[in-house]
Amino acid sequence: MITGPTDPVGVEDDIPPVDWHGVPLDCTVCGTRSELIRCERGHACVQDRYAKRIDRFFRWNPQVSNDYLTHPYFEVRAIACRQADVFRLQPLIDDEDETVRLSVAVRLPLAQAVRLRSDPHREVRIRVAMRLEGRELLAMANDDDYYVRKLVARRLPEALVPRMLDDREWEVRLEAVKRVGMPALLRMCDDREIAVRREVVARLPVAQLYRMAHDPAWEVRWEVAQRAGRELARLMAHGDEEAEVRDEALARLRTLDQQTGEQHE
Repeated sequence: MITGPTDPVGVEDDIPPVDWHGVPLDCTVCGTRSELIRCERGHACVQDRYAKRIDRFFRWNPQVSNDYLTHPYFEVRAIACRQADVFRLQPLIDDEDETVRLSVAVRLPLAQAVRLRSDPHREVRIRVAMRLEGRELLAMANDDDYYVRKLVARRLPEALVPRMLDDREWEVRLEAVKRVGMPALLRMCDDREIAVRREVVARLPVAQLYRMAHDPAWEVRWEVAQRAGRELARLMAHGDEEAEVRDEALARLRTLDQQTGEQHE
């Protein structure tokens, strides 16, 4: 056994060195002890319950990671996955602990990671959604968790994003609206969520803003006034029922006048 501190000492030194059963560690009976293994009680130990000490052990001794993929303590299996040979990880797709499956999802080749799309734990599916591409990712568009679907909307190829515009959660629809182009964007002018319609206004061509000029929410009309062309801004400056919208439309007219003047100088 090779010992000796290398990493800086931190708060973890206040945590007693016990194994995953809560029993104080006794290095004299440790089966891991070897002249080829570098470890340190309370700092870098595979028998410790504390994840940082386990992680440090495997960073010091990556060559033994494969040997711990079936360890009874889930933290050991999960951390060993980070250093183990990738071709040894596939059996852990069905590990009983989501922490292990999460580690596996990060490292498996995509052809194998795709099996985790339907994992029962959302964090695993989130990690998978961050890696898959194209139609493999589209298969997660109906995931039960809104954040998984939000990632799908964020990462799909642009041509597939319109598939997410009818999602039941407004945050997912908003993510999709940020990416779709015309004419798909027009579908969202009447979305029930104000935040979605405001994003529609931000992305519509100026010539199409008239579609939103009579939106029931003054916040949406205010966004329209900020980008309106001269004729629409003039109509809103004199006809909108909200003073904030009229003021913004007048400010837009002044900006347009200033821009016109600068062009003629």
